[in-house]
Amino acid sequence: MKKLIKGLREYKSKYVSSHQQLFEQLSQGQKPRVLFITCSDSRVDPNLITQAELGELFVIRNAGNIIPPYGATNGGEGATIEYAIQALGIRQIIVCGHSHCGAMKGLMKLHTLDEEMPLVHDWLRYTEATRLLVKEHYGHYKGEELLEIITAENVLTQIENLRTYPVIRSKLYQNQLNIYAWIYQIETGEVLAFDPETHSYVSPQSQVPISDDETLFDLDPDGNVTKAFSNGQNTIEQPQEVVFDRHQGFPMTRLSNAQIDRIYRGSTKN
Repeated sequence: MKKLIKGLREYKSKYVSSHQQLFEQLSQGQKPRVLFITCSDSRVDPNLITQAELGELFVIRNAGNIIPPYGATNGGEGATIEYAIQALGIRQIIVCGHSHCGAMKGLMKLHTLDEEMPLVHDWLRYTEATRLLVKEHYGHYKGEELLEIITAENVLTQIENLRTYPVIRSKLYQNQLNIYAWIYQIETGEVLAFDPETHSYVSPQSQVPISDDETLFDLDPDGNVTKAFSNGQNTIEQPQEVVFDRHQGFPMTRLSNAQIDRIYRGSTKN
């Protein structure tokens, strides 16, 4: 607690004092541009990962970044989604899972949680579709490999659950909403985004429209440019597709045609 109180003082004396104009604007209301849905895990910080400023992200966090299907519960997730889209006019949603997710570990052994953690058990039942899909299609994988698969599949399941909400379906039908599937790898700090066009995981920068005079950069841990994305004449390097297999780590596996089709439908506007 002493550390937190010290942090409060530093926040007020350093950050607030140097961002007076921002706080003046925020006091008049919020205009976040992205609804960011992710896990409650303490190792995942949406603003830190994206380097977003205060007021830029509208965040839903819970165990396992789970969105119950519409009508399944009257919990806060549905109300927050509705408010984000209708009241705040948000037009971009990111569903972000992460490596080493404790909720996904629990989902892998759901039958053992009923007595030990009944509330966790009941909550994870809202992503039963993920558990069954992985059980039926990936039964030959075990341990960390299976955890990687179930984590990635769960993100896509939640996108499908999002699409059951009337407000989401309406905006998707009008091409007024984009939904993105992200995976955050804790050990490297890397984020990968699923690309429905290539059916592979790519750098998120390659999915962002870039103006003619703009260049986006990928940096390695030492701050060196590894890729540049540009629509201008001075392009350093075109974004390269990143395809993973089970020997390269997270996320893994080639996808079956049926699964690719399911993911494609769950990740696009229409």
